[in-house]
Amino acid sequence: MKPFHKFPTEHKAVIHDVSYDFYGKRLATCSSDQKVKVWDLDEESHWKKTAEWKAHKGSVWKVEWAHPEFGQVIASCSVDRSICIWEEGEEEVRGQGRTWIKRAEIVDSRDSVRDIKFAPHHMGLKLATCSADGFIRIYEAMDIMNLNHWSLTAEFESHKGGSNCISWNSSAFDKPSMAVGSAGDQEVKVWEYNEQQGRWKVAYALSGHAEEVHDVAWAPNLGRTYNLIATGSKDKTVRIWRLPTARSPTQFAPYEEAALKEHKDAVWRVQWNVTGTILASSGDDGNVCLWKANFKGQWQLLSMVGGDDDDAEPTFISAKQDD
Repeated sequence: MKPFHKFPTEHKAVIHDVSYDFYGKRLATCSSDQKVKVWDLDEESHWKKTAEWKAHKGSVWKVEWAHPEFGQVIASCSVDRSICIWEEGEEEVRGQGRTWIKRAEIVDSRDSVRDIKFAPHHMGLKLATCSADGFIRIYEAMDIMNLNHWSLTAEFESHKGGSNCISWNSSAFDKPSMAVGSAGDQEVKVWEYNEQQGRWKVAYALSGHAEEVHDVAWAPNLGRTYNLIATGSKDKTVRIWRLPTARSPTQFAPYEEAALKEHKDAVWRVQWNVTGTILASSGDDGNVCLWKANFKGQWQLLSMVGGDDDDAEPTFISAKQDD
């Protein structure tokens, strides 16, 4: 496996999120130093900082790129209760790259906004947010040529103890749906939009984690007759859940397909590859694990990347899969 590049971000505090754009050629980082930075991959495969700005009045929890058909657009959220929409401008500042313009600042939450996710692009330019106040709020840019105006199209309470994470179902064949992870009751709720009633309703509640859920990721579906959702928790486990789709030959109750326990500390991030066949997870143990199911449907550790020593190169451990 080829080692990844290691480079200093020069953030002055903890980095909370790293987000790639659609093509994997641009990178955004955010930190407790209240800044967002943008990095571009140059011809020599080195990451070059092209923009840096103070984005919020508190720690910035998440950054998220919109689909490129809507332009170069980033959303950020913070402990200061705000969501900001940024668009790359045409002007360049000497030595600092292009400027990013704040098109909108939304402050509807009564507490810290913990996660933001743009909807699949076939649904238009929509942004879902989850907050420590337990509410999910969905915003839509009514005119994609004017990002100054965003309308609140839905608001509902997902978890009494607060919501930590959110992930959209990217399939255009299913009903609009999303998974939301809890900070209080250890549940993951799957919400579907009911067109007849014009509101979001709980379709499923997934229980199994022993502590709060830190992250949730809905797998891309390229032909499967079922959906997969991955979750990572403070309880040190990664769990994979199987859910039915409208195309399932027979409908079934969602169930836990795997509980992966390789991490030795809290799991903070889970992320699928573009085909939804390989899952990456990272945790406080300093390891990134890659998981893949064998032909029997059993999820196994594919490889592990460890980087505990700041001065050392990443260590790659391969795990042989059973035949």
